[in-house]
Amino acid sequence: MTDSAAVEAAVAANVDAIGFVFFEKSPRNVTPAEARTLASDIPKHIRRIAVMLHPEASLWQEVEEVFQPDVLQTDSDDFAYLSVAQGVEQWPVYREGSVDDETALPETYVYEGRKSGHGQTVDWSRAANIAKRGQMILAGGLSIENVGDAILQVRPFGVDVSSAVESSPGKKDAAKIAAFTAAAHRC
Repeated sequence: MTDSAAVEAAVAANVDAIGFVFFEKSPRNVTPAEARTLASDIPKHIRRIAVMLHPEASLWQEVEEVFQPDVLQTDSDDFAYLSVAQGVEQWPVYREGSVDDETALPETYVYEGRKSGHGQTVDWSRAANIAKRGQMILAGGLSIENVGDAILQVRPFGVDVSSAVESSPGKKDAAKIAAFTAAAHRC
């Protein structure tokens, strides 16, 4: 989320979590201070997520201290070098093709396509088998049109959307947020 109107729209749509991206190459990038301000009026029952991709440890420390997220979402390998405070949930991102029957999965994790932010759906039949092993947050290529089918086929714990609810890169659209959330809640 990059502006207060988008945050307000997500809260009004009764979402469970709101993500803030900390990745300079993303059009969705915000600073820790911007995220803190944007998140200041989010009700406590909605998780505030720091979404990162291979962050420098110093950036994570700044995000943790300034933004104070409820959850850190980043590639599963990143947790090997990041120090995450007790009380901050860890949602590692596993990419399609990286999980086999032997892969140990944590209680909650994100499962998405091979590249973030490219709108690529994963193989839902394969994802459905993986979803049985924990609380999967399904991401990648989900849209207003397909989220219902994705939920029915995969049975994830939750779904994650970004570009499909934007009017332009990095700019969330309140009507699209409401429509996506309504479609997800119907299942």
